[in-house]
Order: sequence, then structure tokens, then C-alpha cells
Amino acid sequence: MKKIGATLLAAIVGGAVAVGGFKLLEKKQMDDMTFEERQKVYYASNPGEEILSSTGNPDFTQAAAAVSPGVVHIQVTVSGRNSRGGGGGSPFDMFEEFFGVPQQRRGQARPMTASGSGVIISPDGYIVTNNHVVEEADKIEVVLTDKRSYEAKVIGRDPNFDLALIKVNATGLPMVKLGNSDNVQIGEWVLAVGYPLGLQSTVTAGIISAKGRQIGILGEQQQQPRGFGYGEEPQQIINTAVESFLQTDAVINRGNSGGALVNARGELIGINSAIASPTGTYAGYGFAIPINLAKKIVDDFKEFGSVKRGYIGVTFSEVNAEIRKQYGISDVNGLYVSDVVKGGAAEAAGIKSGDLITKVEGKTIYGSPDLQEHVARLRPGDKVKLTYKRDGKEKEVSLTLKGEESNKSKSASGANASGTEIFNKLGGSFIPAPANVKKDLGINSGVIISQVHRGGILEYFGVEKGLVVTHVNGKPVNSVDDVEAALSNTERNVVRLKGVYERGSSVELNVPLNY
Repeated sequence: MKKIGATLLAAIVGGAVAVGGFKLLEKKQMDDMTFEERQKVYYASNPGEEILSSTGNPDFTQAAAAVSPGVVHIQVTVSGRNSRGGGGGSPFDMFEEFFGVPQQRRGQARPMTASGSGVIISPDGYIVTNNHVVEEADKIEVVLTDKRSYEAKVIGRDPNFDLALIKVNATGLPMVKLGNSDNVQIGEWVLAVGYPLGLQSTVTAGIISAKGRQIGILGEQQQQPRGFGYGEEPQQIINTAVESFLQTDAVINRGNSGGALVNARGELIGINSAIASPTGTYAGYGFAIPINLAKKIVDDFKEFGSVKRGYIGVTFSEVNAEIRKQYGISDVNGLYVSDVVKGGAAEAAGIKSGDLITKVEGKTIYGSPDLQEHVARLRPGDKVKLTYKRDGKEKEVSLTLKGEESNKSKSASGANASGTEIFNKLGGSFIPAPANVKKDLGINSGVIISQVHRGGILEYFGVEKGLVVTHVNGKPVNSVDDVEAALSNTERNVVRLKGVYERGSSVELNVPLNY
């Protein structure tokens, strides 16, 4: 009897050890999975009821019930030392007016609170939201629909995508099922779920009214030529913003930022990010980051803490009437290559200045977002097929994307690392001043500040967009490379800028790098 009892006890202990070991192995395997793979495992084990698309009169009750528990209220505390304030009054100014990041006057030191939304994408507490919701937060609190509250930490964030991944210490949380934004159709019914205007969980309905929208809110939209890497201005070698928004007329307002845009099946297809409005409240159009782009970004955050980006290594302009006339192009779509980065992926594949990129992976390129979003989903070392035209003949090539270090070292025209670092810290975009502008202002050199980025030194010291910078650290500048080269000669951590506004007023600034 004792022998049987001992055998039974050994069997029980052995079984427990085996189960425990399996659970540990299972956890390790889950940790190595992407968020999409995690969800496939979860939904395979917990199929639940399928939420079907509505036909006839729309009925979103099932989708709303499934999604709402997985969309959280994010409340942040911002100290006076972190908040730089200074809204620009743009109709696309999501950062302050529309989605809950407070404005403050310079010098105001008291802590401020702000709020937004977030979407749970894994039951162990990973939440995707917008970068601008959490970028200056000293404290982040996440509140669920059932009133449970957790303090969150930032896993990774990137202003160029306006995405952030945060995490709370909890398990078994409700989450929203990831969808496929590539399958979204114009005219398709969608729901926006979030916490607008200080209200509790709110659901609104509308349709997808456009795809692949660029609105110029994350980076310079209208610059010509466009795009180092994906289609943004060539000076943004490191900080290239990516915009390819889903446009919807589902009502979103201040506080919706970071919330969910879902289809009628309750699948997450986008992260709500911005609205177009002359007043700061809903006026008909909202914009969401496609979830297929967000998937790659948040996986990078979890694995590396930052985004790993691949670069093509070209400067290009979208084909328009002016480009067609100037270069004798008959095509109405495509991207005209104005320059190729030495040692970049495009040069290695044989692409040259003057070529016209017409397709990516066999799909026609109608505008820069078509290439921009596709490449932004890839990492250095990944391959991408491009079709280009030269002398009227099409050719398809396969490129191996290069990393940012390769592009940084081979595209800065000799500017050393310190110059590049200072350039990024300034927080501005620059374009060469046209000859007619120089003539009108009576100057021989100059670059125009085309964008003042939130959180940079230029914004902090009140430098305005439109300033024509003629000299940096005493040296005349006519290009972005000139600016970086001059910045490398910064002395005593003070950048000396000399310039003139188009209205004629001259400016001389001594800008400290430590403030």
C-alpha cells in the first residue's frame, strides 16, 4: 500500500513539474511572439461568437460591446518643466487643441493633467496609443471601463509615426482583435471608440471616406523634393514622418486620440490620431493610423524599444503638372527620382536620378503614401520590389533596405555626428531659399525653416516657421548639408543663428543647447 502511495505521489509531483515546465515554455514562446501572433493563439483558444458585418440598416451593437472594454482612458500628469506649450493654431493641430495635450505659457511651472485613449492589444497589459498623448507625461494612469485603474510605463514611442506602446502590470485584460487595414474599403462602415471631451467610453459611427491621406501634421507634407527613404524631405534623414491615414467621418474629438477605429466585425483597423477642424472640435473629418502599419511599429517597441526602419535611399517628387512639364514626363502617377544616396539601397539596385518609380510590389504608386507606408512596415535587411521607368522602358528590381546608420553616414555630406545630433535637437525642417526670395530680401545665402517641431529648441525659444536663416555659427548656409556642417562647429554649446523673416525683420539669435 505504501508503495502504491509513493508511486501515486511521484506521479502527481511529476505531472505538476511537467505542467509547470510547459507553462514556463509557453510563456517564453508567447514573449517571443508578435502581438498579431499572440492574438491568433488567444482567439484560437477562445473563439467566442463571430461578429458579422451588418447588412441593410446598420447595427453595431455586437461590435461596440466587443470593443469597448478593450479601449481605455489614459490620464497623464505633465510637469511644468516638461511642457513647452505654444500651439500654432493650425486646423490640423492635434497635439494641443484636439486631443487633450494641454497648452501652457512658457515659464508656467505647475503640473497639468491631460487625457486621451488607448487600445489593449494583449491580455498581459500592452496598450497602443498616440505618441502625443504620452510623450511629455511624468505619470500615466490607465482606467478601464470597469473602473479598474493602473499606472503605466512607456515601452517605446516615436513622433514620426505618432505611435506609442505602454504597459500596465496586469493579466487577463480584455483586448481588441487586430484587423487588416489593407482590406478596408472606401464607404465601409466603421466605429470610433474612445473617451472624448472628458466623457466616459463613447462609440460613434461613420464610414471610411478616403485612404492613404497625407495631411502634413507629423512632418512636412508639401516640400519638394520629397523623401529621403520613404518620401519625406531629404533633410529628415533620421526623423522622417510617416503619414498614410485612413480618413473617416465617424465623430472623433479631443480625448479620442489613441482610441480605436474598428470595422463592423469589431476588428481594429486604425488608431485615431487627428481631426481636420477650424474650431478644434469635430467638423467632419478624422484620421487614423492604419493598423497594419501600427502592428510593425509596436512589435519594434516591444522587441527593441524603438523603431527599426529600412531606407530606400532616394530623394523624389510626386509627379504633378509641373514635374511633367519640367522633365517631359507623360505619366500621370509615380515618383520622380531627383537624387540617389551614395551607397544606399537604390544605388545598389541600379536606380538613378531621373528615373520614375511607378510600382511597389506590383502595385501602382499614386502618391508618396503608397511607397511610404509599405516601406515603413519593413526593417533593414528586408527586400522590396520596385518598378521604375527609364527612357520609357519599365524595369523591376529588388532592393535590400539599408538601416539609418548607413543612410546617416553616407548622406550628410561630411557633417560629423555632433552636427547631426545638434541638428536633430534644434527641432526644425529646412529647405533651400529660392533665388527670387533671396533677391527680394537682398541676401546671398539662406535656408527657410519650413517646420518647427514640437519639443525642439527652436520651438522653446519662439523661433517661427518661415524664418530665412542666412548664417549658422557665422557661416553662410544654402542647404541642409550646410546647416549640419556649420552646426558641427558649435562652440560653448551655443548655436548662433542669423536670419530674416519674409516680412523684412532681421533676427540674430544665440541659442543654448542646454536650457
